[in-house]
Amino acid sequence: MNLAQDGAAPGVNLNPLTCDREGGRGFDTAIDTSSDPSRDLSRDPYRDPHRINADLHCHSYFSDGTLAPSEVVARAHRNGVGLLALTDHDDVSGLSEAAAAAAELGIAFIPGVEISVSWGGETIHVVGLRIDPNDADLCAGLASVRSGRDARAREMGAQLARVGLTGAFEGAAALAGNPALVSRTHFARWLVERGTCTDVRAVFLKYLVPGRPGYVPHAWARLSEAVSWIAGAGGVAVLAHPARYKLGELALSALVEEFRNAGGLAIEVASGSHTRDQVRRFARLALAEGLEASRGSDFHSPLESHADLGFGPVLPDSVLPVWHRWV
Repeated sequence: MNLAQDGAAPGVNLNPLTCDREGGRGFDTAIDTSSDPSRDLSRDPYRDPHRINADLHCHSYFSDGTLAPSEVVARAHRNGVGLLALTDHDDVSGLSEAAAAAAELGIAFIPGVEISVSWGGETIHVVGLRIDPNDADLCAGLASVRSGRDARAREMGAQLARVGLTGAFEGAAALAGNPALVSRTHFARWLVERGTCTDVRAVFLKYLVPGRPGYVPHAWARLSEAVSWIAGAGGVAVLAHPARYKLGELALSALVEEFRNAGGLAIEVASGSHTRDQVRRFARLALAEGLEASRGSDFHSPLESHADLGFGPVLPDSVLPVWHRWV
């Protein structure tokens, strides 16, 4: 089954991609289904959430993306996204702008956030979907997470200055749309702009990962806190891009068990950075643990992201899409 096949009811935006339902990546190739006798234009695609082009993980310049929230929504609309969540890191400031743009363009919009968590020596990310961005406990929790970012960013700048890269904090801050969220990505972009490295990935490997001169460890929220803030705000907690964490099988199993016991409900099975085999692996894990599945490009920038909005792997039919509850 394709996201673009079997017909789409009026007003539903599906992506014209050829996508492997086994969990492969999509291809930038539109397909012609006009001669397909099985197409039923009267069928409501919302009855089958697999057929909706949902992108439930992306970023604006209110965290470490490069586009305004309205620009993210417009790009998603051009790419055929029908259900979108903006999930900036530890901040909900861009949601009102994104929601207004989505309403104008006719995209179903889900307010979201991505919370930074410290677990087992790793930084883990938990996405919150369909949150109330005005919930007092959630806002207080996010403020507490953000409070340490400024000191961390200044220390990163000081450490980079010690190896001859002066002005790094000021340069990174100038690239941040949100002064409370100067991140490693902003430092990386500044170092690329000044010609120190050729791309953001090269900067991370040379300066911004553990053991390198610009890396500063930080204690983020606890896993139980993040899940509690999301659930208390009426949202659903999703374990984001699990393939990115440097965890062995036993540690990953322990993480998922703790996440589920804390009230987490879904895993991001299909992420823009996941390979076909990783999609299959995490689909099996979701089924084994009784968790639902999410999909997101983790889009940050047209020039830096693994996948554009609405593109990348799709969910296998075997899993239950987390957005079934909203469509």
